[in-house]
This record gives sequence, C-alpha cells and structure tokens, in this order.
Amino acid sequence: MSGRPPILSLERVVKNYGSQPVLRGISFTIKAGERVALVGPSGCGKTTLLNCVGGVDRADGGSILLFDTPLEKLSSDALAALRRERIGTVFQFFHLLPTLTAFENVELPLQLLGAPPRERRARTLELLEHVQLSHRALAFPGQLSGGEMQRVAIARALAHRPSLVLADEPTGNLDSASSANILELLATLTGESKIALLMVTHSAEAASICHRCLHMRDGAIVQETAPP
Repeated sequence: MSGRPPILSLERVVKNYGSQPVLRGISFTIKAGERVALVGPSGCGKTTLLNCVGGVDRADGGSILLFDTPLEKLSSDALAALRRERIGTVFQFFHLLPTLTAFENVELPLQLLGAPPRERRARTLELLEHVQLSHRALAFPGQLSGGEMQRVAIARALAHRPSLVLADEPTGNLDSASSANILELLATLTGESKIALLMVTHSAEAASICHRCLHMRDGAIVQETAPP
C-alpha cells in the first residue's frame, strides 16, 4: 500500500461541543484499498470523528483532506456534493427508505448524481447480484431480514463508486451469522474496487477484516495496532 497516495488525511483535528472537547488533535491517513478500524470505549469520539470525515459535522480545528480537498474550506453545498460523489456510508440501523424497494434504494445515489436510466439499472442489478439479492430486488425493507437490509445498504453505499466508505457499527444490529456474511462482503467489495474503508466498531471480529486498528480514548488516538 506504500505506493498509493492517501485517500484521506487528517491533521490535528479538533472538535468541541460547547466547552467540552470531543476530538483532541486527531491525525492519520488512509490509502486506497486500505481498511482501518476505529475502536475504543463508548463516548471516546469515534462517531463524532466519522461524522466530521463524512462532512455531516464540521471540525473546529485542524484539517481533513479528501483527495487533497480540505473539507473545512468547502461551502455546505460543495461539501454535500463531495459527499454524494466520493463517500459511501453504511449505518448500524441500515437507514433504508421504507417506501422504496431494494432496487430503488440502491439506485437512489445514482439518481441523485443524474446518471442515465440505462446506466442506473445496469449498475444496480450488478450490485444486487454482488450482494446475492437479485431475487429480492422488488422487496421493500420491511420484507427483508436484518442481514438482507444491511446487504442492500452496502450495495447502496457502493452504487456511485465512492473513493471512501464510512461504516458505523455495520454489524452492531445483526446476529453472528449475518455479521460474518456482511464483514466478508465489505472486505471483498472494497478490496476488489480499491475503496478505502473507515469503520467504527466494538467488534473484534469486525476489526479483524481491517489492515490497522486505531484505538481511541478521551478524544485522542492512543495506539495503533494490527487487527486482532
């Protein structure tokens, strides 16, 4: 991985909520195809950090660069556009739109980017096949199991071919068999496409698919280790 330029670079990132410091000078880089786990106790700042990287929240200091673009210098509209085009997100509770089918949920990011209908259909069908849900394309989220909903969410996160996928406890709401399936899928699909993955997790099993683990405590990275 040493020959690849960083997809993501954080330099001394700081975030406060009122007078309460939440992130205290976070610095690290992630390269294309690299999977990195953020681990640590609840309340240590992991999700806040993920939100700042994803442009959902703004850091109060330091710099976050996505492909050398400093997020702090972008307007809200430019930041939203960058998020739509370059970042995919997978959540613990799926966040699928309940009134859309599995196919329509996966297709949605491509619609937002204005992709032609034929391209949208081909890409959506390809991804549903990758996550082994072609036969459930017309099912609504309420008709799917938790594991199936998370597979749809992963397909949606990858639909627009992002450079970076952010995952917040992607197996936290699944049983062990579904979790293993989701983790294998994330590792395979990000590896094949050389997509960077930054994953918040409490699970040693989830961290094991990553190349590095960044251990957080009290808003700071205190240690970097190989996965368990």
